[in-house]
Amino acid sequence: MTRRPARAQTPEHPELDRTLRRRGFLGVAAGATAATLLGGTMAQAATGASPAPSGGHGRHPIVPRGKLGIQLYTVRDQIQALGFAAVFKELNRYGYDSVEFAGYTQGTGDLSLRQLKRLLRDHGLRGIGSHVGYYSDNPADYTFATQLDKVVDDAAALGLPHVGTAASPDRYGRTVDAWKRAAEDFNTYGAAARKRGLKFYQHNHQMEFGFAEDKPNVRLYDVLLAETDPELVYLEMDIYWAFAGQHRFSVRADGTPAPFNPVDYVLAAPHRYPLFHVKDGEHDEASADGYHMVDVGDGDIDYEKFIGTVLKRGHHGSRGRRADHDWLMERDDAVDPEANPAGSLTSARRSAAYLRRKR
Repeated sequence: MTRRPARAQTPEHPELDRTLRRRGFLGVAAGATAATLLGGTMAQAATGASPAPSGGHGRHPIVPRGKLGIQLYTVRDQIQALGFAAVFKELNRYGYDSVEFAGYTQGTGDLSLRQLKRLLRDHGLRGIGSHVGYYSDNPADYTFATQLDKVVDDAAALGLPHVGTAASPDRYGRTVDAWKRAAEDFNTYGAAARKRGLKFYQHNHQMEFGFAEDKPNVRLYDVLLAETDPELVYLEMDIYWAFAGQHRFSVRADGTPAPFNPVDYVLAAPHRYPLFHVKDGEHDEASADGYHMVDVGDGDIDYEKFIGTVLKRGHHGSRGRRADHDWLMERDDAVDPEANPAGSLTSARRSAAYLRRKR
């Protein structure tokens, strides 16, 4: 078993230190792969996964039954060309249980939420969440900042349990105070969502794991976690982008080590991570992010270990609550014929086949 990392101290920022300690995150980013550095293999460091869980009997799918979803951004070209019904039929055939929306029409013309909800039901799928813009300077735009009530009302009408944003908390800049201000926004959106029986969430990319411009020893993701109310703001970890963040930001600008392991964030507070994006990458030293995207199962991120570790060790959330996770396949460049000549539906099919295979 991987040794738990020692708690790191952040004496220059006692307020952040206390908040992170109270919420169980202290040490996750500041020193969180000490165990890996002190004896783990390079493969574990690259994949971010702890050793595969032991014990148990029989063989089980990598993703538990009923918990495999897809972010519809992956197949956006096919939705626009064929419509939701045809794509939903294929996704059901591939074995997907749920979908996450990236817009409720996606170029298909007028479509009511009632019609969309019926299409989900007719094809044996459920809506699990939706990505909506964070803010806009145009008050007519559909974002949390400009049309909060409509955003949460629409998600509730569609029967979604979650509604969130894939936008960075950079709205006010990349300083500690700027991210505290963004966290206040997210707390507001989370409160509005909870009134409608929903959970608000934020989806990361790689830059969330970078450091504050004014305090370069503070990781901004830690600020987001510390300053958002864990009962109002949840996280959707995009695992690929988290490892890209690990690649880019495991050393501070002054050259001092700042290792972290994405899975440790989840293990510190499992109930805050109801959703995950599962996309794979091959190591690519020519890329600033250290990877380029491929279908799930074709890359170097060990999903058997990552998912198995979360299911084994992150079983319960805070206060003894059972942590419930949905795993959503995504490939950002699936519609690009140069990056993915096989096409987006083929990526969806192949990735589902891998995630549903027995381990």
